[in-house]
Amino acid sequence: MPPRVIEPLTHADGICRCPWPGTDPLYVAYHDEEWGVPEWDDRALFEKLILDGFQAGLSWITILRKREAFRAAFDGFDPETIARYDERKFAKLMANEGIVRNRAKIVAAPALARVWLDLQAQGGFSRHLWGFFDGRPVAHPRRTLADVPAVSPEAEAMSKDLKARGANFVGPTIVYAFCQAVGMVNDHLGACWRHHACAELGLRRP
Repeated sequence: MPPRVIEPLTHADGICRCPWPGTDPLYVAYHDEEWGVPEWDDRALFEKLILDGFQAGLSWITILRKREAFRAAFDGFDPETIARYDERKFAKLMANEGIVRNRAKIVAAPALARVWLDLQAQGGFSRHLWGFFDGRPVAHPRRTLADVPAVSPEAEAMSKDLKARGANFVGPTIVYAFCQAVGMVNDHLGACWRHHACAELGLRRP
C-alpha cells in the first residue's frame, strides 16, 4: 500500500495528484496511468495479485522496478504454465537476481494459479473477485491519505475466500492494496486529477 502522507501535492507540471508517488518518474507514471483504473481482465488481475503478494514487507516501487523481470521469469504470468511449476523451476526462480527471491512467495504463485484455473472453470476469476464489490467500483473521494484505510470488509471477505481456496499471501491488507490498484476501490484523493478520471472509467465496464 502507498505510504501515508497527509496532504495532496501539486507538482511542477501543475497537476494535483496523490502524494505517494513523490517525484519518481516511474512511480508518477504508474499513478497517472495505471493505479485505480478498473481492470476486468482475468489474466491481468492474476498478475497483479501475485505481484502484490511479492510486495509484502517491501515497497511497491521495488516491485514496479522489477515488474518486467517478473514477467519474464514467470512465463508472462500464464496461469496454466505457473500451475505446473516444480522444484526445478523454483530453484531457477530462486537463482534469478532480477526478482524478489523469497521461496514462500514463489511457491505461492502456482497455488494461486490453481485457484485461478478453478475459478475460470466456474465463471471467471475476474467475475468472482469483482463480485465482492457487486461488479462495480466503489469510489471514496477521501481528503487525505490519513483517511484511507488499510483494509475493508470487502477485502477481508475476498482474502478469506482466496485463503479457503488454497491461496497464500492474500491477507486483507495485501488484498485491499490490490483492490485499490485494480480500481475495485477508487482511493485517489478527491483533489487528485485521477479520481474523477478513474470514476468515469468505472462506468464503462465492458
